[in-house]
Amino acid sequence: MPSTTTSLAALPQACKLCATEYAASPDAICAECLGPLEPMYPANRVLPDREDIERRVPSLWRYKEWLPFEGTPVHSLETGFTPLIETPRLASKLGVARLWVKNDAVAQPSLSFKDRVVTTAINAAHALGLGVVGCASTGNLANAVAAHAARAGLPAWIFIPEDLEPAKIINTAVFGANLVRVRGHYDDMNRLCAQLADRFGWGIVNVNLRGYYGEGSKTMGFEIAEQLGWRLPTAVVAPMAGGSLLTKLRKAFGEFQDAKLVNGAAPRLYGAQASGCAPIVRLVERGGGALVPEIPNTIARSIAIGNPADGRFAAMAMVESGGWGAHVSDAEIVAGIRLLAETTGVFTETAGGVTVAAALNLARDGRLTQDDEVVLCITGNGLKTTDVVKDVLPDSPIVDARVREVAALVASRG
Repeated sequence: MPSTTTSLAALPQACKLCATEYAASPDAICAECLGPLEPMYPANRVLPDREDIERRVPSLWRYKEWLPFEGTPVHSLETGFTPLIETPRLASKLGVARLWVKNDAVAQPSLSFKDRVVTTAINAAHALGLGVVGCASTGNLANAVAAHAARAGLPAWIFIPEDLEPAKIINTAVFGANLVRVRGHYDDMNRLCAQLADRFGWGIVNVNLRGYYGEGSKTMGFEIAEQLGWRLPTAVVAPMAGGSLLTKLRKAFGEFQDAKLVNGAAPRLYGAQASGCAPIVRLVERGGGALVPEIPNTIARSIAIGNPADGRFAAMAMVESGGWGAHVSDAEIVAGIRLLAETTGVFTETAGGVTVAAALNLARDGRLTQDDEVVLCITGNGLKTTDVVKDVLPDSPIVDARVREVAALVASRG
């Protein structure tokens, strides 16, 4: 176990519901009301201006004053600052004024948005003196924890569904983590990991380190604002699994507004889920505060969480921002993956297909308009879920190495 003597300290936390305060520790649930804990930032902390931030290294640590630590980060110093790509052809398909793709499909080191949250979680583990990290995961988080733990030289215990996509299993196993396949759904794994954290004193990034882990999501919002020239889009569409990303995007935009770093009103937030597992979207559609858990049945396994921890907060973020939710079929997901690739050159996994398909439906329903400037959050790389598109792509012809055969093929295609 690493020494607890470190130049990095985790911030104390407070309950999001009842405001009870706690010293920094590997705990994510309030003992008083069972609400979620979030880091408390010092009211007197000195914040940088635009020029200060722009001079810093292009990683998520350029926003360190809004991350839950005091001192110098130790691990995963290169993660973040992924491209924001303007995509006029896809904007035309949606009928909006402008559209950008925030491309975390090329995040380092594991090619998904989860690299952001694992970066803050693994530094929290270091600051709190935890010598083993782990997670419950439907895919991308498993890849990220294994990769970041390997880089940090930490043992990792990772729990995944027994029927996870083969590519995601390989993309985790290659890093040398202790990889365990579990019979059951994500919620079964999550309960198991909560018990293991108590039993062994492990830092389970999305369980007992969840308060610190979630803050890494904010950096996607910070980057969007900076990369748009310190202004905000009118709408953001993001996939939802546990619901944390959407809530943290809202928090990020608000924090930059409070710091007077950005121009423009806060964007409307739209959450996307697969129809085979859409408890948050269905909560938005029917109203009220009670989320109804679902049993997942979709190809979008990376976001298939039937009882999402932050689902109620994500629903509030959508409605209060003036946004909405959309869920899409598996066929629409595959079509969304292909449309994104064919119009932008970005190959995404199923969660990205959900986001693109949901944006199309939101535009069709008039929730995204011709005046909107929209950002789509693409959270994972298509190389992880090639199985979902392999059977719908056209066969490639085979020819001899002769010009006349290629010429005939060109002619046949008009």
